[in-house]
Amino acid sequence: AGPGRPLPSGASSKWDIREKVWEHLEASGLAAFPRPVRGRIPNFKGSLQACCCLRELDVFSRAREVKVDPDKPLEGARLAALQARKTLLVPTPRLRTGLFNRIVPPPGATKEILRRCATSQGVKDYSVPVGLDGKAQVDLVVVGSVAVSEKGWRIGKGEGYADMEYAMMVSMGAVQEDTPVVTIVHDCQVLDIAEELLDDHDLTVDYILTPTRTIQTNCKRPKPQGIMWHKAS
Repeated sequence: AGPGRPLPSGASSKWDIREKVWEHLEASGLAAFPRPVRGRIPNFKGSLQACCCLRELDVFSRAREVKVDPDKPLEGARLAALQARKTLLVPTPRLRTGLFNRIVPPPGATKEILRRCATSQGVKDYSVPVGLDGKAQVDLVVVGSVAVSEKGWRIGKGEGYADMEYAMMVSMGAVQEDTPVVTIVHDCQVLDIAEELLDDHDLTVDYILTPTRTIQTNCKRPKPQGIMWHKAS
């Protein structure tokens, strides 16, 4: 899948940007299952290719424990972590039943079983829960995005789960200030985002992987320092 037509920049709010991205992915034929992509971290044609770029990153090679969100476009990232025999943590969708699951493939798992472990059903079938008191030490965080800028500003689907999960990891001592954050998107999701649209609880990213590019953002904006309870329902 090529980059597609560039999206118009200069959207005035996060919702404008989200709507434009979702609409563009559907209209350009780049959207992939599950559809419609509206309201989701969108899956896109070429997501597997983009996920494969993760293996090229030094920060991935060095990482022992990797947290990858449960979104469909990140399935290839979960698979890459399992194939590289890293500890894979996946947040519980919508944080409904606890925080993380550690994916534990059966001993001697075949390629096919590892592939299954990386799917949403596999995350349910092959995982053990990790609580807030768990001794997780996450070396790399992989999040989905609806839109992201080359400066590292990120817009999620609007429910704040990635920001909240990161804040929880800060609170439990599982991530440090320099723990790298990677997002994986289609080229058309890389947009100019005005810094004034960012809130203090918004998670920024250090690397952006697309089917055609690896972007290091060198983002200096501090990441969330912990849970902002006044923002939590």
